Formats: sequence, structure tokens, C-alpha cells
Amino acid sequence: MYIGVYNACLADKPLGESLDVITGLGLNSVEINSGGFLPPIHLPVEELRASEDARQAYLGEFASRGLTLTALNCNGNPLHPRADFPHRQDLLDSIDLAALLGVKRVVTMSGTPAGSPGGTNPVWNPLPWWSPLLDVRDHQWEVAVPFWKDVQARAAAADVRVAIEMHPGNIVFNPATMHRLAESIGATHVGAEMDPSHLFWQGIDPVLALKDLGSLVYCSAAKDTRINEAAKVNGVLDDRFTRVSEGEPGYLSLGGGTTLSGWPTNSSWDFVAIGKGHDVVFWTEFLRALQAIDPDLPCNIEHEDQELGQLEGLKFAADNMLAAERAL
Repeated sequence: MYIGVYNACLADKPLGESLDVITGLGLNSVEINSGGFLPPIHLPVEELRASEDARQAYLGEFASRGLTLTALNCNGNPLHPRADFPHRQDLLDSIDLAALLGVKRVVTMSGTPAGSPGGTNPVWNPLPWWSPLLDVRDHQWEVAVPFWKDVQARAAAADVRVAIEMHPGNIVFNPATMHRLAESIGATHVGAEMDPSHLFWQGIDPVLALKDLGSLVYCSAAKDTRINEAAKVNGVLDDRFTRVSEGEPGYLSLGGGTTLSGWPTNSSWDFVAIGKGHDVVFWTEFLRALQAIDPDLPCNIEHEDQELGQLEGLKFAADNMLAAERAL
């Protein structure tokens, strides 16, 4: 089975050094960022587009270490209502580059349009209990379906599978919305990336979600979430995020003039390393459910635990994932 690392947490290191870290953890898979929220670190896009020799040399960096490049990652908002917003083109370019490299998966998000025609900011509308909110939902899907039909056609022509991370803030954020999109576009090459961390805090059991989605799942992230005591007071829909200015700790540009928000103090939930939110028994069942879909599905660690350092957190997660694999 493929268990590896998504490279965003190793962005401060050159490609070779990053791959050495991953090999040293006993892992065999790598997912490389190709645009969207983050720049294509470790991916010389123009060189790879221009030259087959460059592509073979690049893939050789992985193969020489016993690693497989299992996916490109272009997480972002390809449905942003601003015409000049870069994430849409980044995704389309990532599909083309994946095809050139022979990489069979591109991870992304479904995106979120404005709430009505002419809007300039994306709007998340997860609970349309009131009829005006149904109008928002209907408009957003009218925007989303034509774009994703085009992505489906491009991905099928390139023989690349586009895997959507079911992430709150997007129109696809749970299995029901994933099924809706797949059915609306006649999906054969658009499916799901299973990231348990964003399901945990919604109250979703990722193992049951895997069984529900079945062959729609193309790959997986290994990322954990801990529900904190504050959730008993504020619930998991906790909006106490703040703005972070350039130069302040935690500032991160996410493309198109946007930035990452500051995390709440005394938060309702936190992203934590594998094993700090759910034990090895759970992760064994999770890997077993992945294997039941396809034994070759990659599961790549996404390290965003603010309580552990870069290498400390990666090792903690890797050790627990490998223990779960041994227990299968």
C-alpha cells in the first residue's frame, strides 16, 4: 500500500532533502503541490512542461529513493467568482502536467462561487433551511456543474483522476454533496479525496464515508482532528477566526490576494498529528476500508499539528500510520 507525505510541510527544504526525509520515515509515497493555495514548491513546472528529459530526471529523484509520486495537489477555489482569480487555471494546468508526468491523480477542492450573480466573494451555504438559502444553493450548483463537466472531460481525455477534498467552505464538503456532483457531471474521472480531518469535526465517521463513496474515492490524506472541550460551548461551527497581517506570526498567502485566517484561541477543534485525535485501532480500520476500495490507493500524511515541530510531527504521524498498516 502507498503511505507517504504531502510535501507542503517540507517547503523549507530542497526537493532532494525533502524526499530523503520521507524515505527515512519508512514511507513510499509523495504528493507534490502544483498550485492553488500554495505555489508549486518542489515542482519546476515550466521545465517539466518543456522537456521529456526533464520529466524523466524529475521522476528519477523519486524512483531512486524507492518513492512513487502518487498525486499532484492543487487545492484552492476553482469556482471563485473573480475572473482573474488564479486557482481555476492552476487546476486545469495541473491536469495537463500530471498527464505529461504519468501521474494519475490531481487533488483539489470543488470550490465555492458567489451567492448570486454578480457577487465577488465566495459564500459557503451548508444549511439552506430557509428558501432564500435554497436560491443561493441552486445558483451555486448552476455555476459549478458546467465547470466540473469541463474538468471531467479534460481529465478523461488526459486519463487523470481528479480527487476532490471534501472540505467545508466548498460546495462539496461531505459524501452527499460528492455524490451530487458526480451524478450531475456523469463522473468517470472526478471523485473524492478522503481527508478524515474535515469529516471528524462535522461528526462524520470516515470509515462509513469510505463505504458510502466506494469507487468514487481516488486517494486519501492522513490527517487527524481533536475535538476540544470548547466545542461543548461553541459547537464545531466556530467562527472566531481573525485576520493576520503580513509580517505577523502565522501569516500565509493563499493566492489571488487572499490569506490564511488566524486560528481561534481556545478552539472547538484542532488539526493534530495522526494518533493524537484517534488511535491506531481507528487508523487500522481506516486503511482496511481504503484497501477494500483499491489496495493501491495512496494515503499521504498532511502535517498541520501546531503543537509538534515539522520533523517531530511527521515522525509521530508516520510511526502511527505504519503501525496501523502492520495491524491490517
